[in-house]
Amino acid sequence: MESITGGKSRYHHGDLRNALIEAAVGLAVEGGPERVVLREAARSVGVSPTAAYRHFTGQGDLLEAVKIRGQQALADSMTEAVRVLPGLDDPGEEAVRRTEAIGRGYVRFAIEHPGLYRTAFCRTPLAEGSGFTGLDAPEDRPEFAAFVQLSDTLDTLVAAGRMRPENRPAAEVAAWSAVHGLSLLILDGPLAHLPADQRDAVVERTLTTIVAGLTR
Repeated sequence: MESITGGKSRYHHGDLRNALIEAAVGLAVEGGPERVVLREAARSVGVSPTAAYRHFTGQGDLLEAVKIRGQQALADSMTEAVRVLPGLDDPGEEAVRRTEAIGRGYVRFAIEHPGLYRTAFCRTPLAEGSGFTGLDAPEDRPEFAAFVQLSDTLDTLVAAGRMRPENRPAAEVAAWSAVHGLSLLILDGPLAHLPADQRDAVVERTLTTIVAGLTR
């Protein structure tokens, strides 16, 4: 888990705010958003709660920072899934494979890092004022990187001629809902009991069905 949490170590000097966030990410990995406690993060890096409160106004502030890290890690998983794809000469087919890949990276992140995944989608007081409606996300905000990546990928499908322009509006919501719902069924629903090979087959079948719907 070091690739996400950065490992656990006591704080010595430098950027205390970042050290507290890293510790809190580790807590989220262990037990989801409920485990993200400012005092616990302070204890983990070896500073007093008073020192921690100099960098965070309270629990919600820290949780929002961890939520953003979780969203960034989710986007990284999606990016990596695309990166390992073989190159194709057909732009349309490449766009299809890319769309399937980002869904694969999304679900894989949920399976491998369930605590951080749940934290990435938890509700926080700061998130309530973000202005994000689920349709248009600011491209310069890291907490929306995964959504922007999905939107860009769907635009590529249209540009490559594999998706009709009239089907594009709000298509990211349909695709997002499908992979998010699948992820939760795997984490907390009956699909949690599937053997890994059957689970992976369900994931692939779902992704091909999603893309088939987008490109019909």
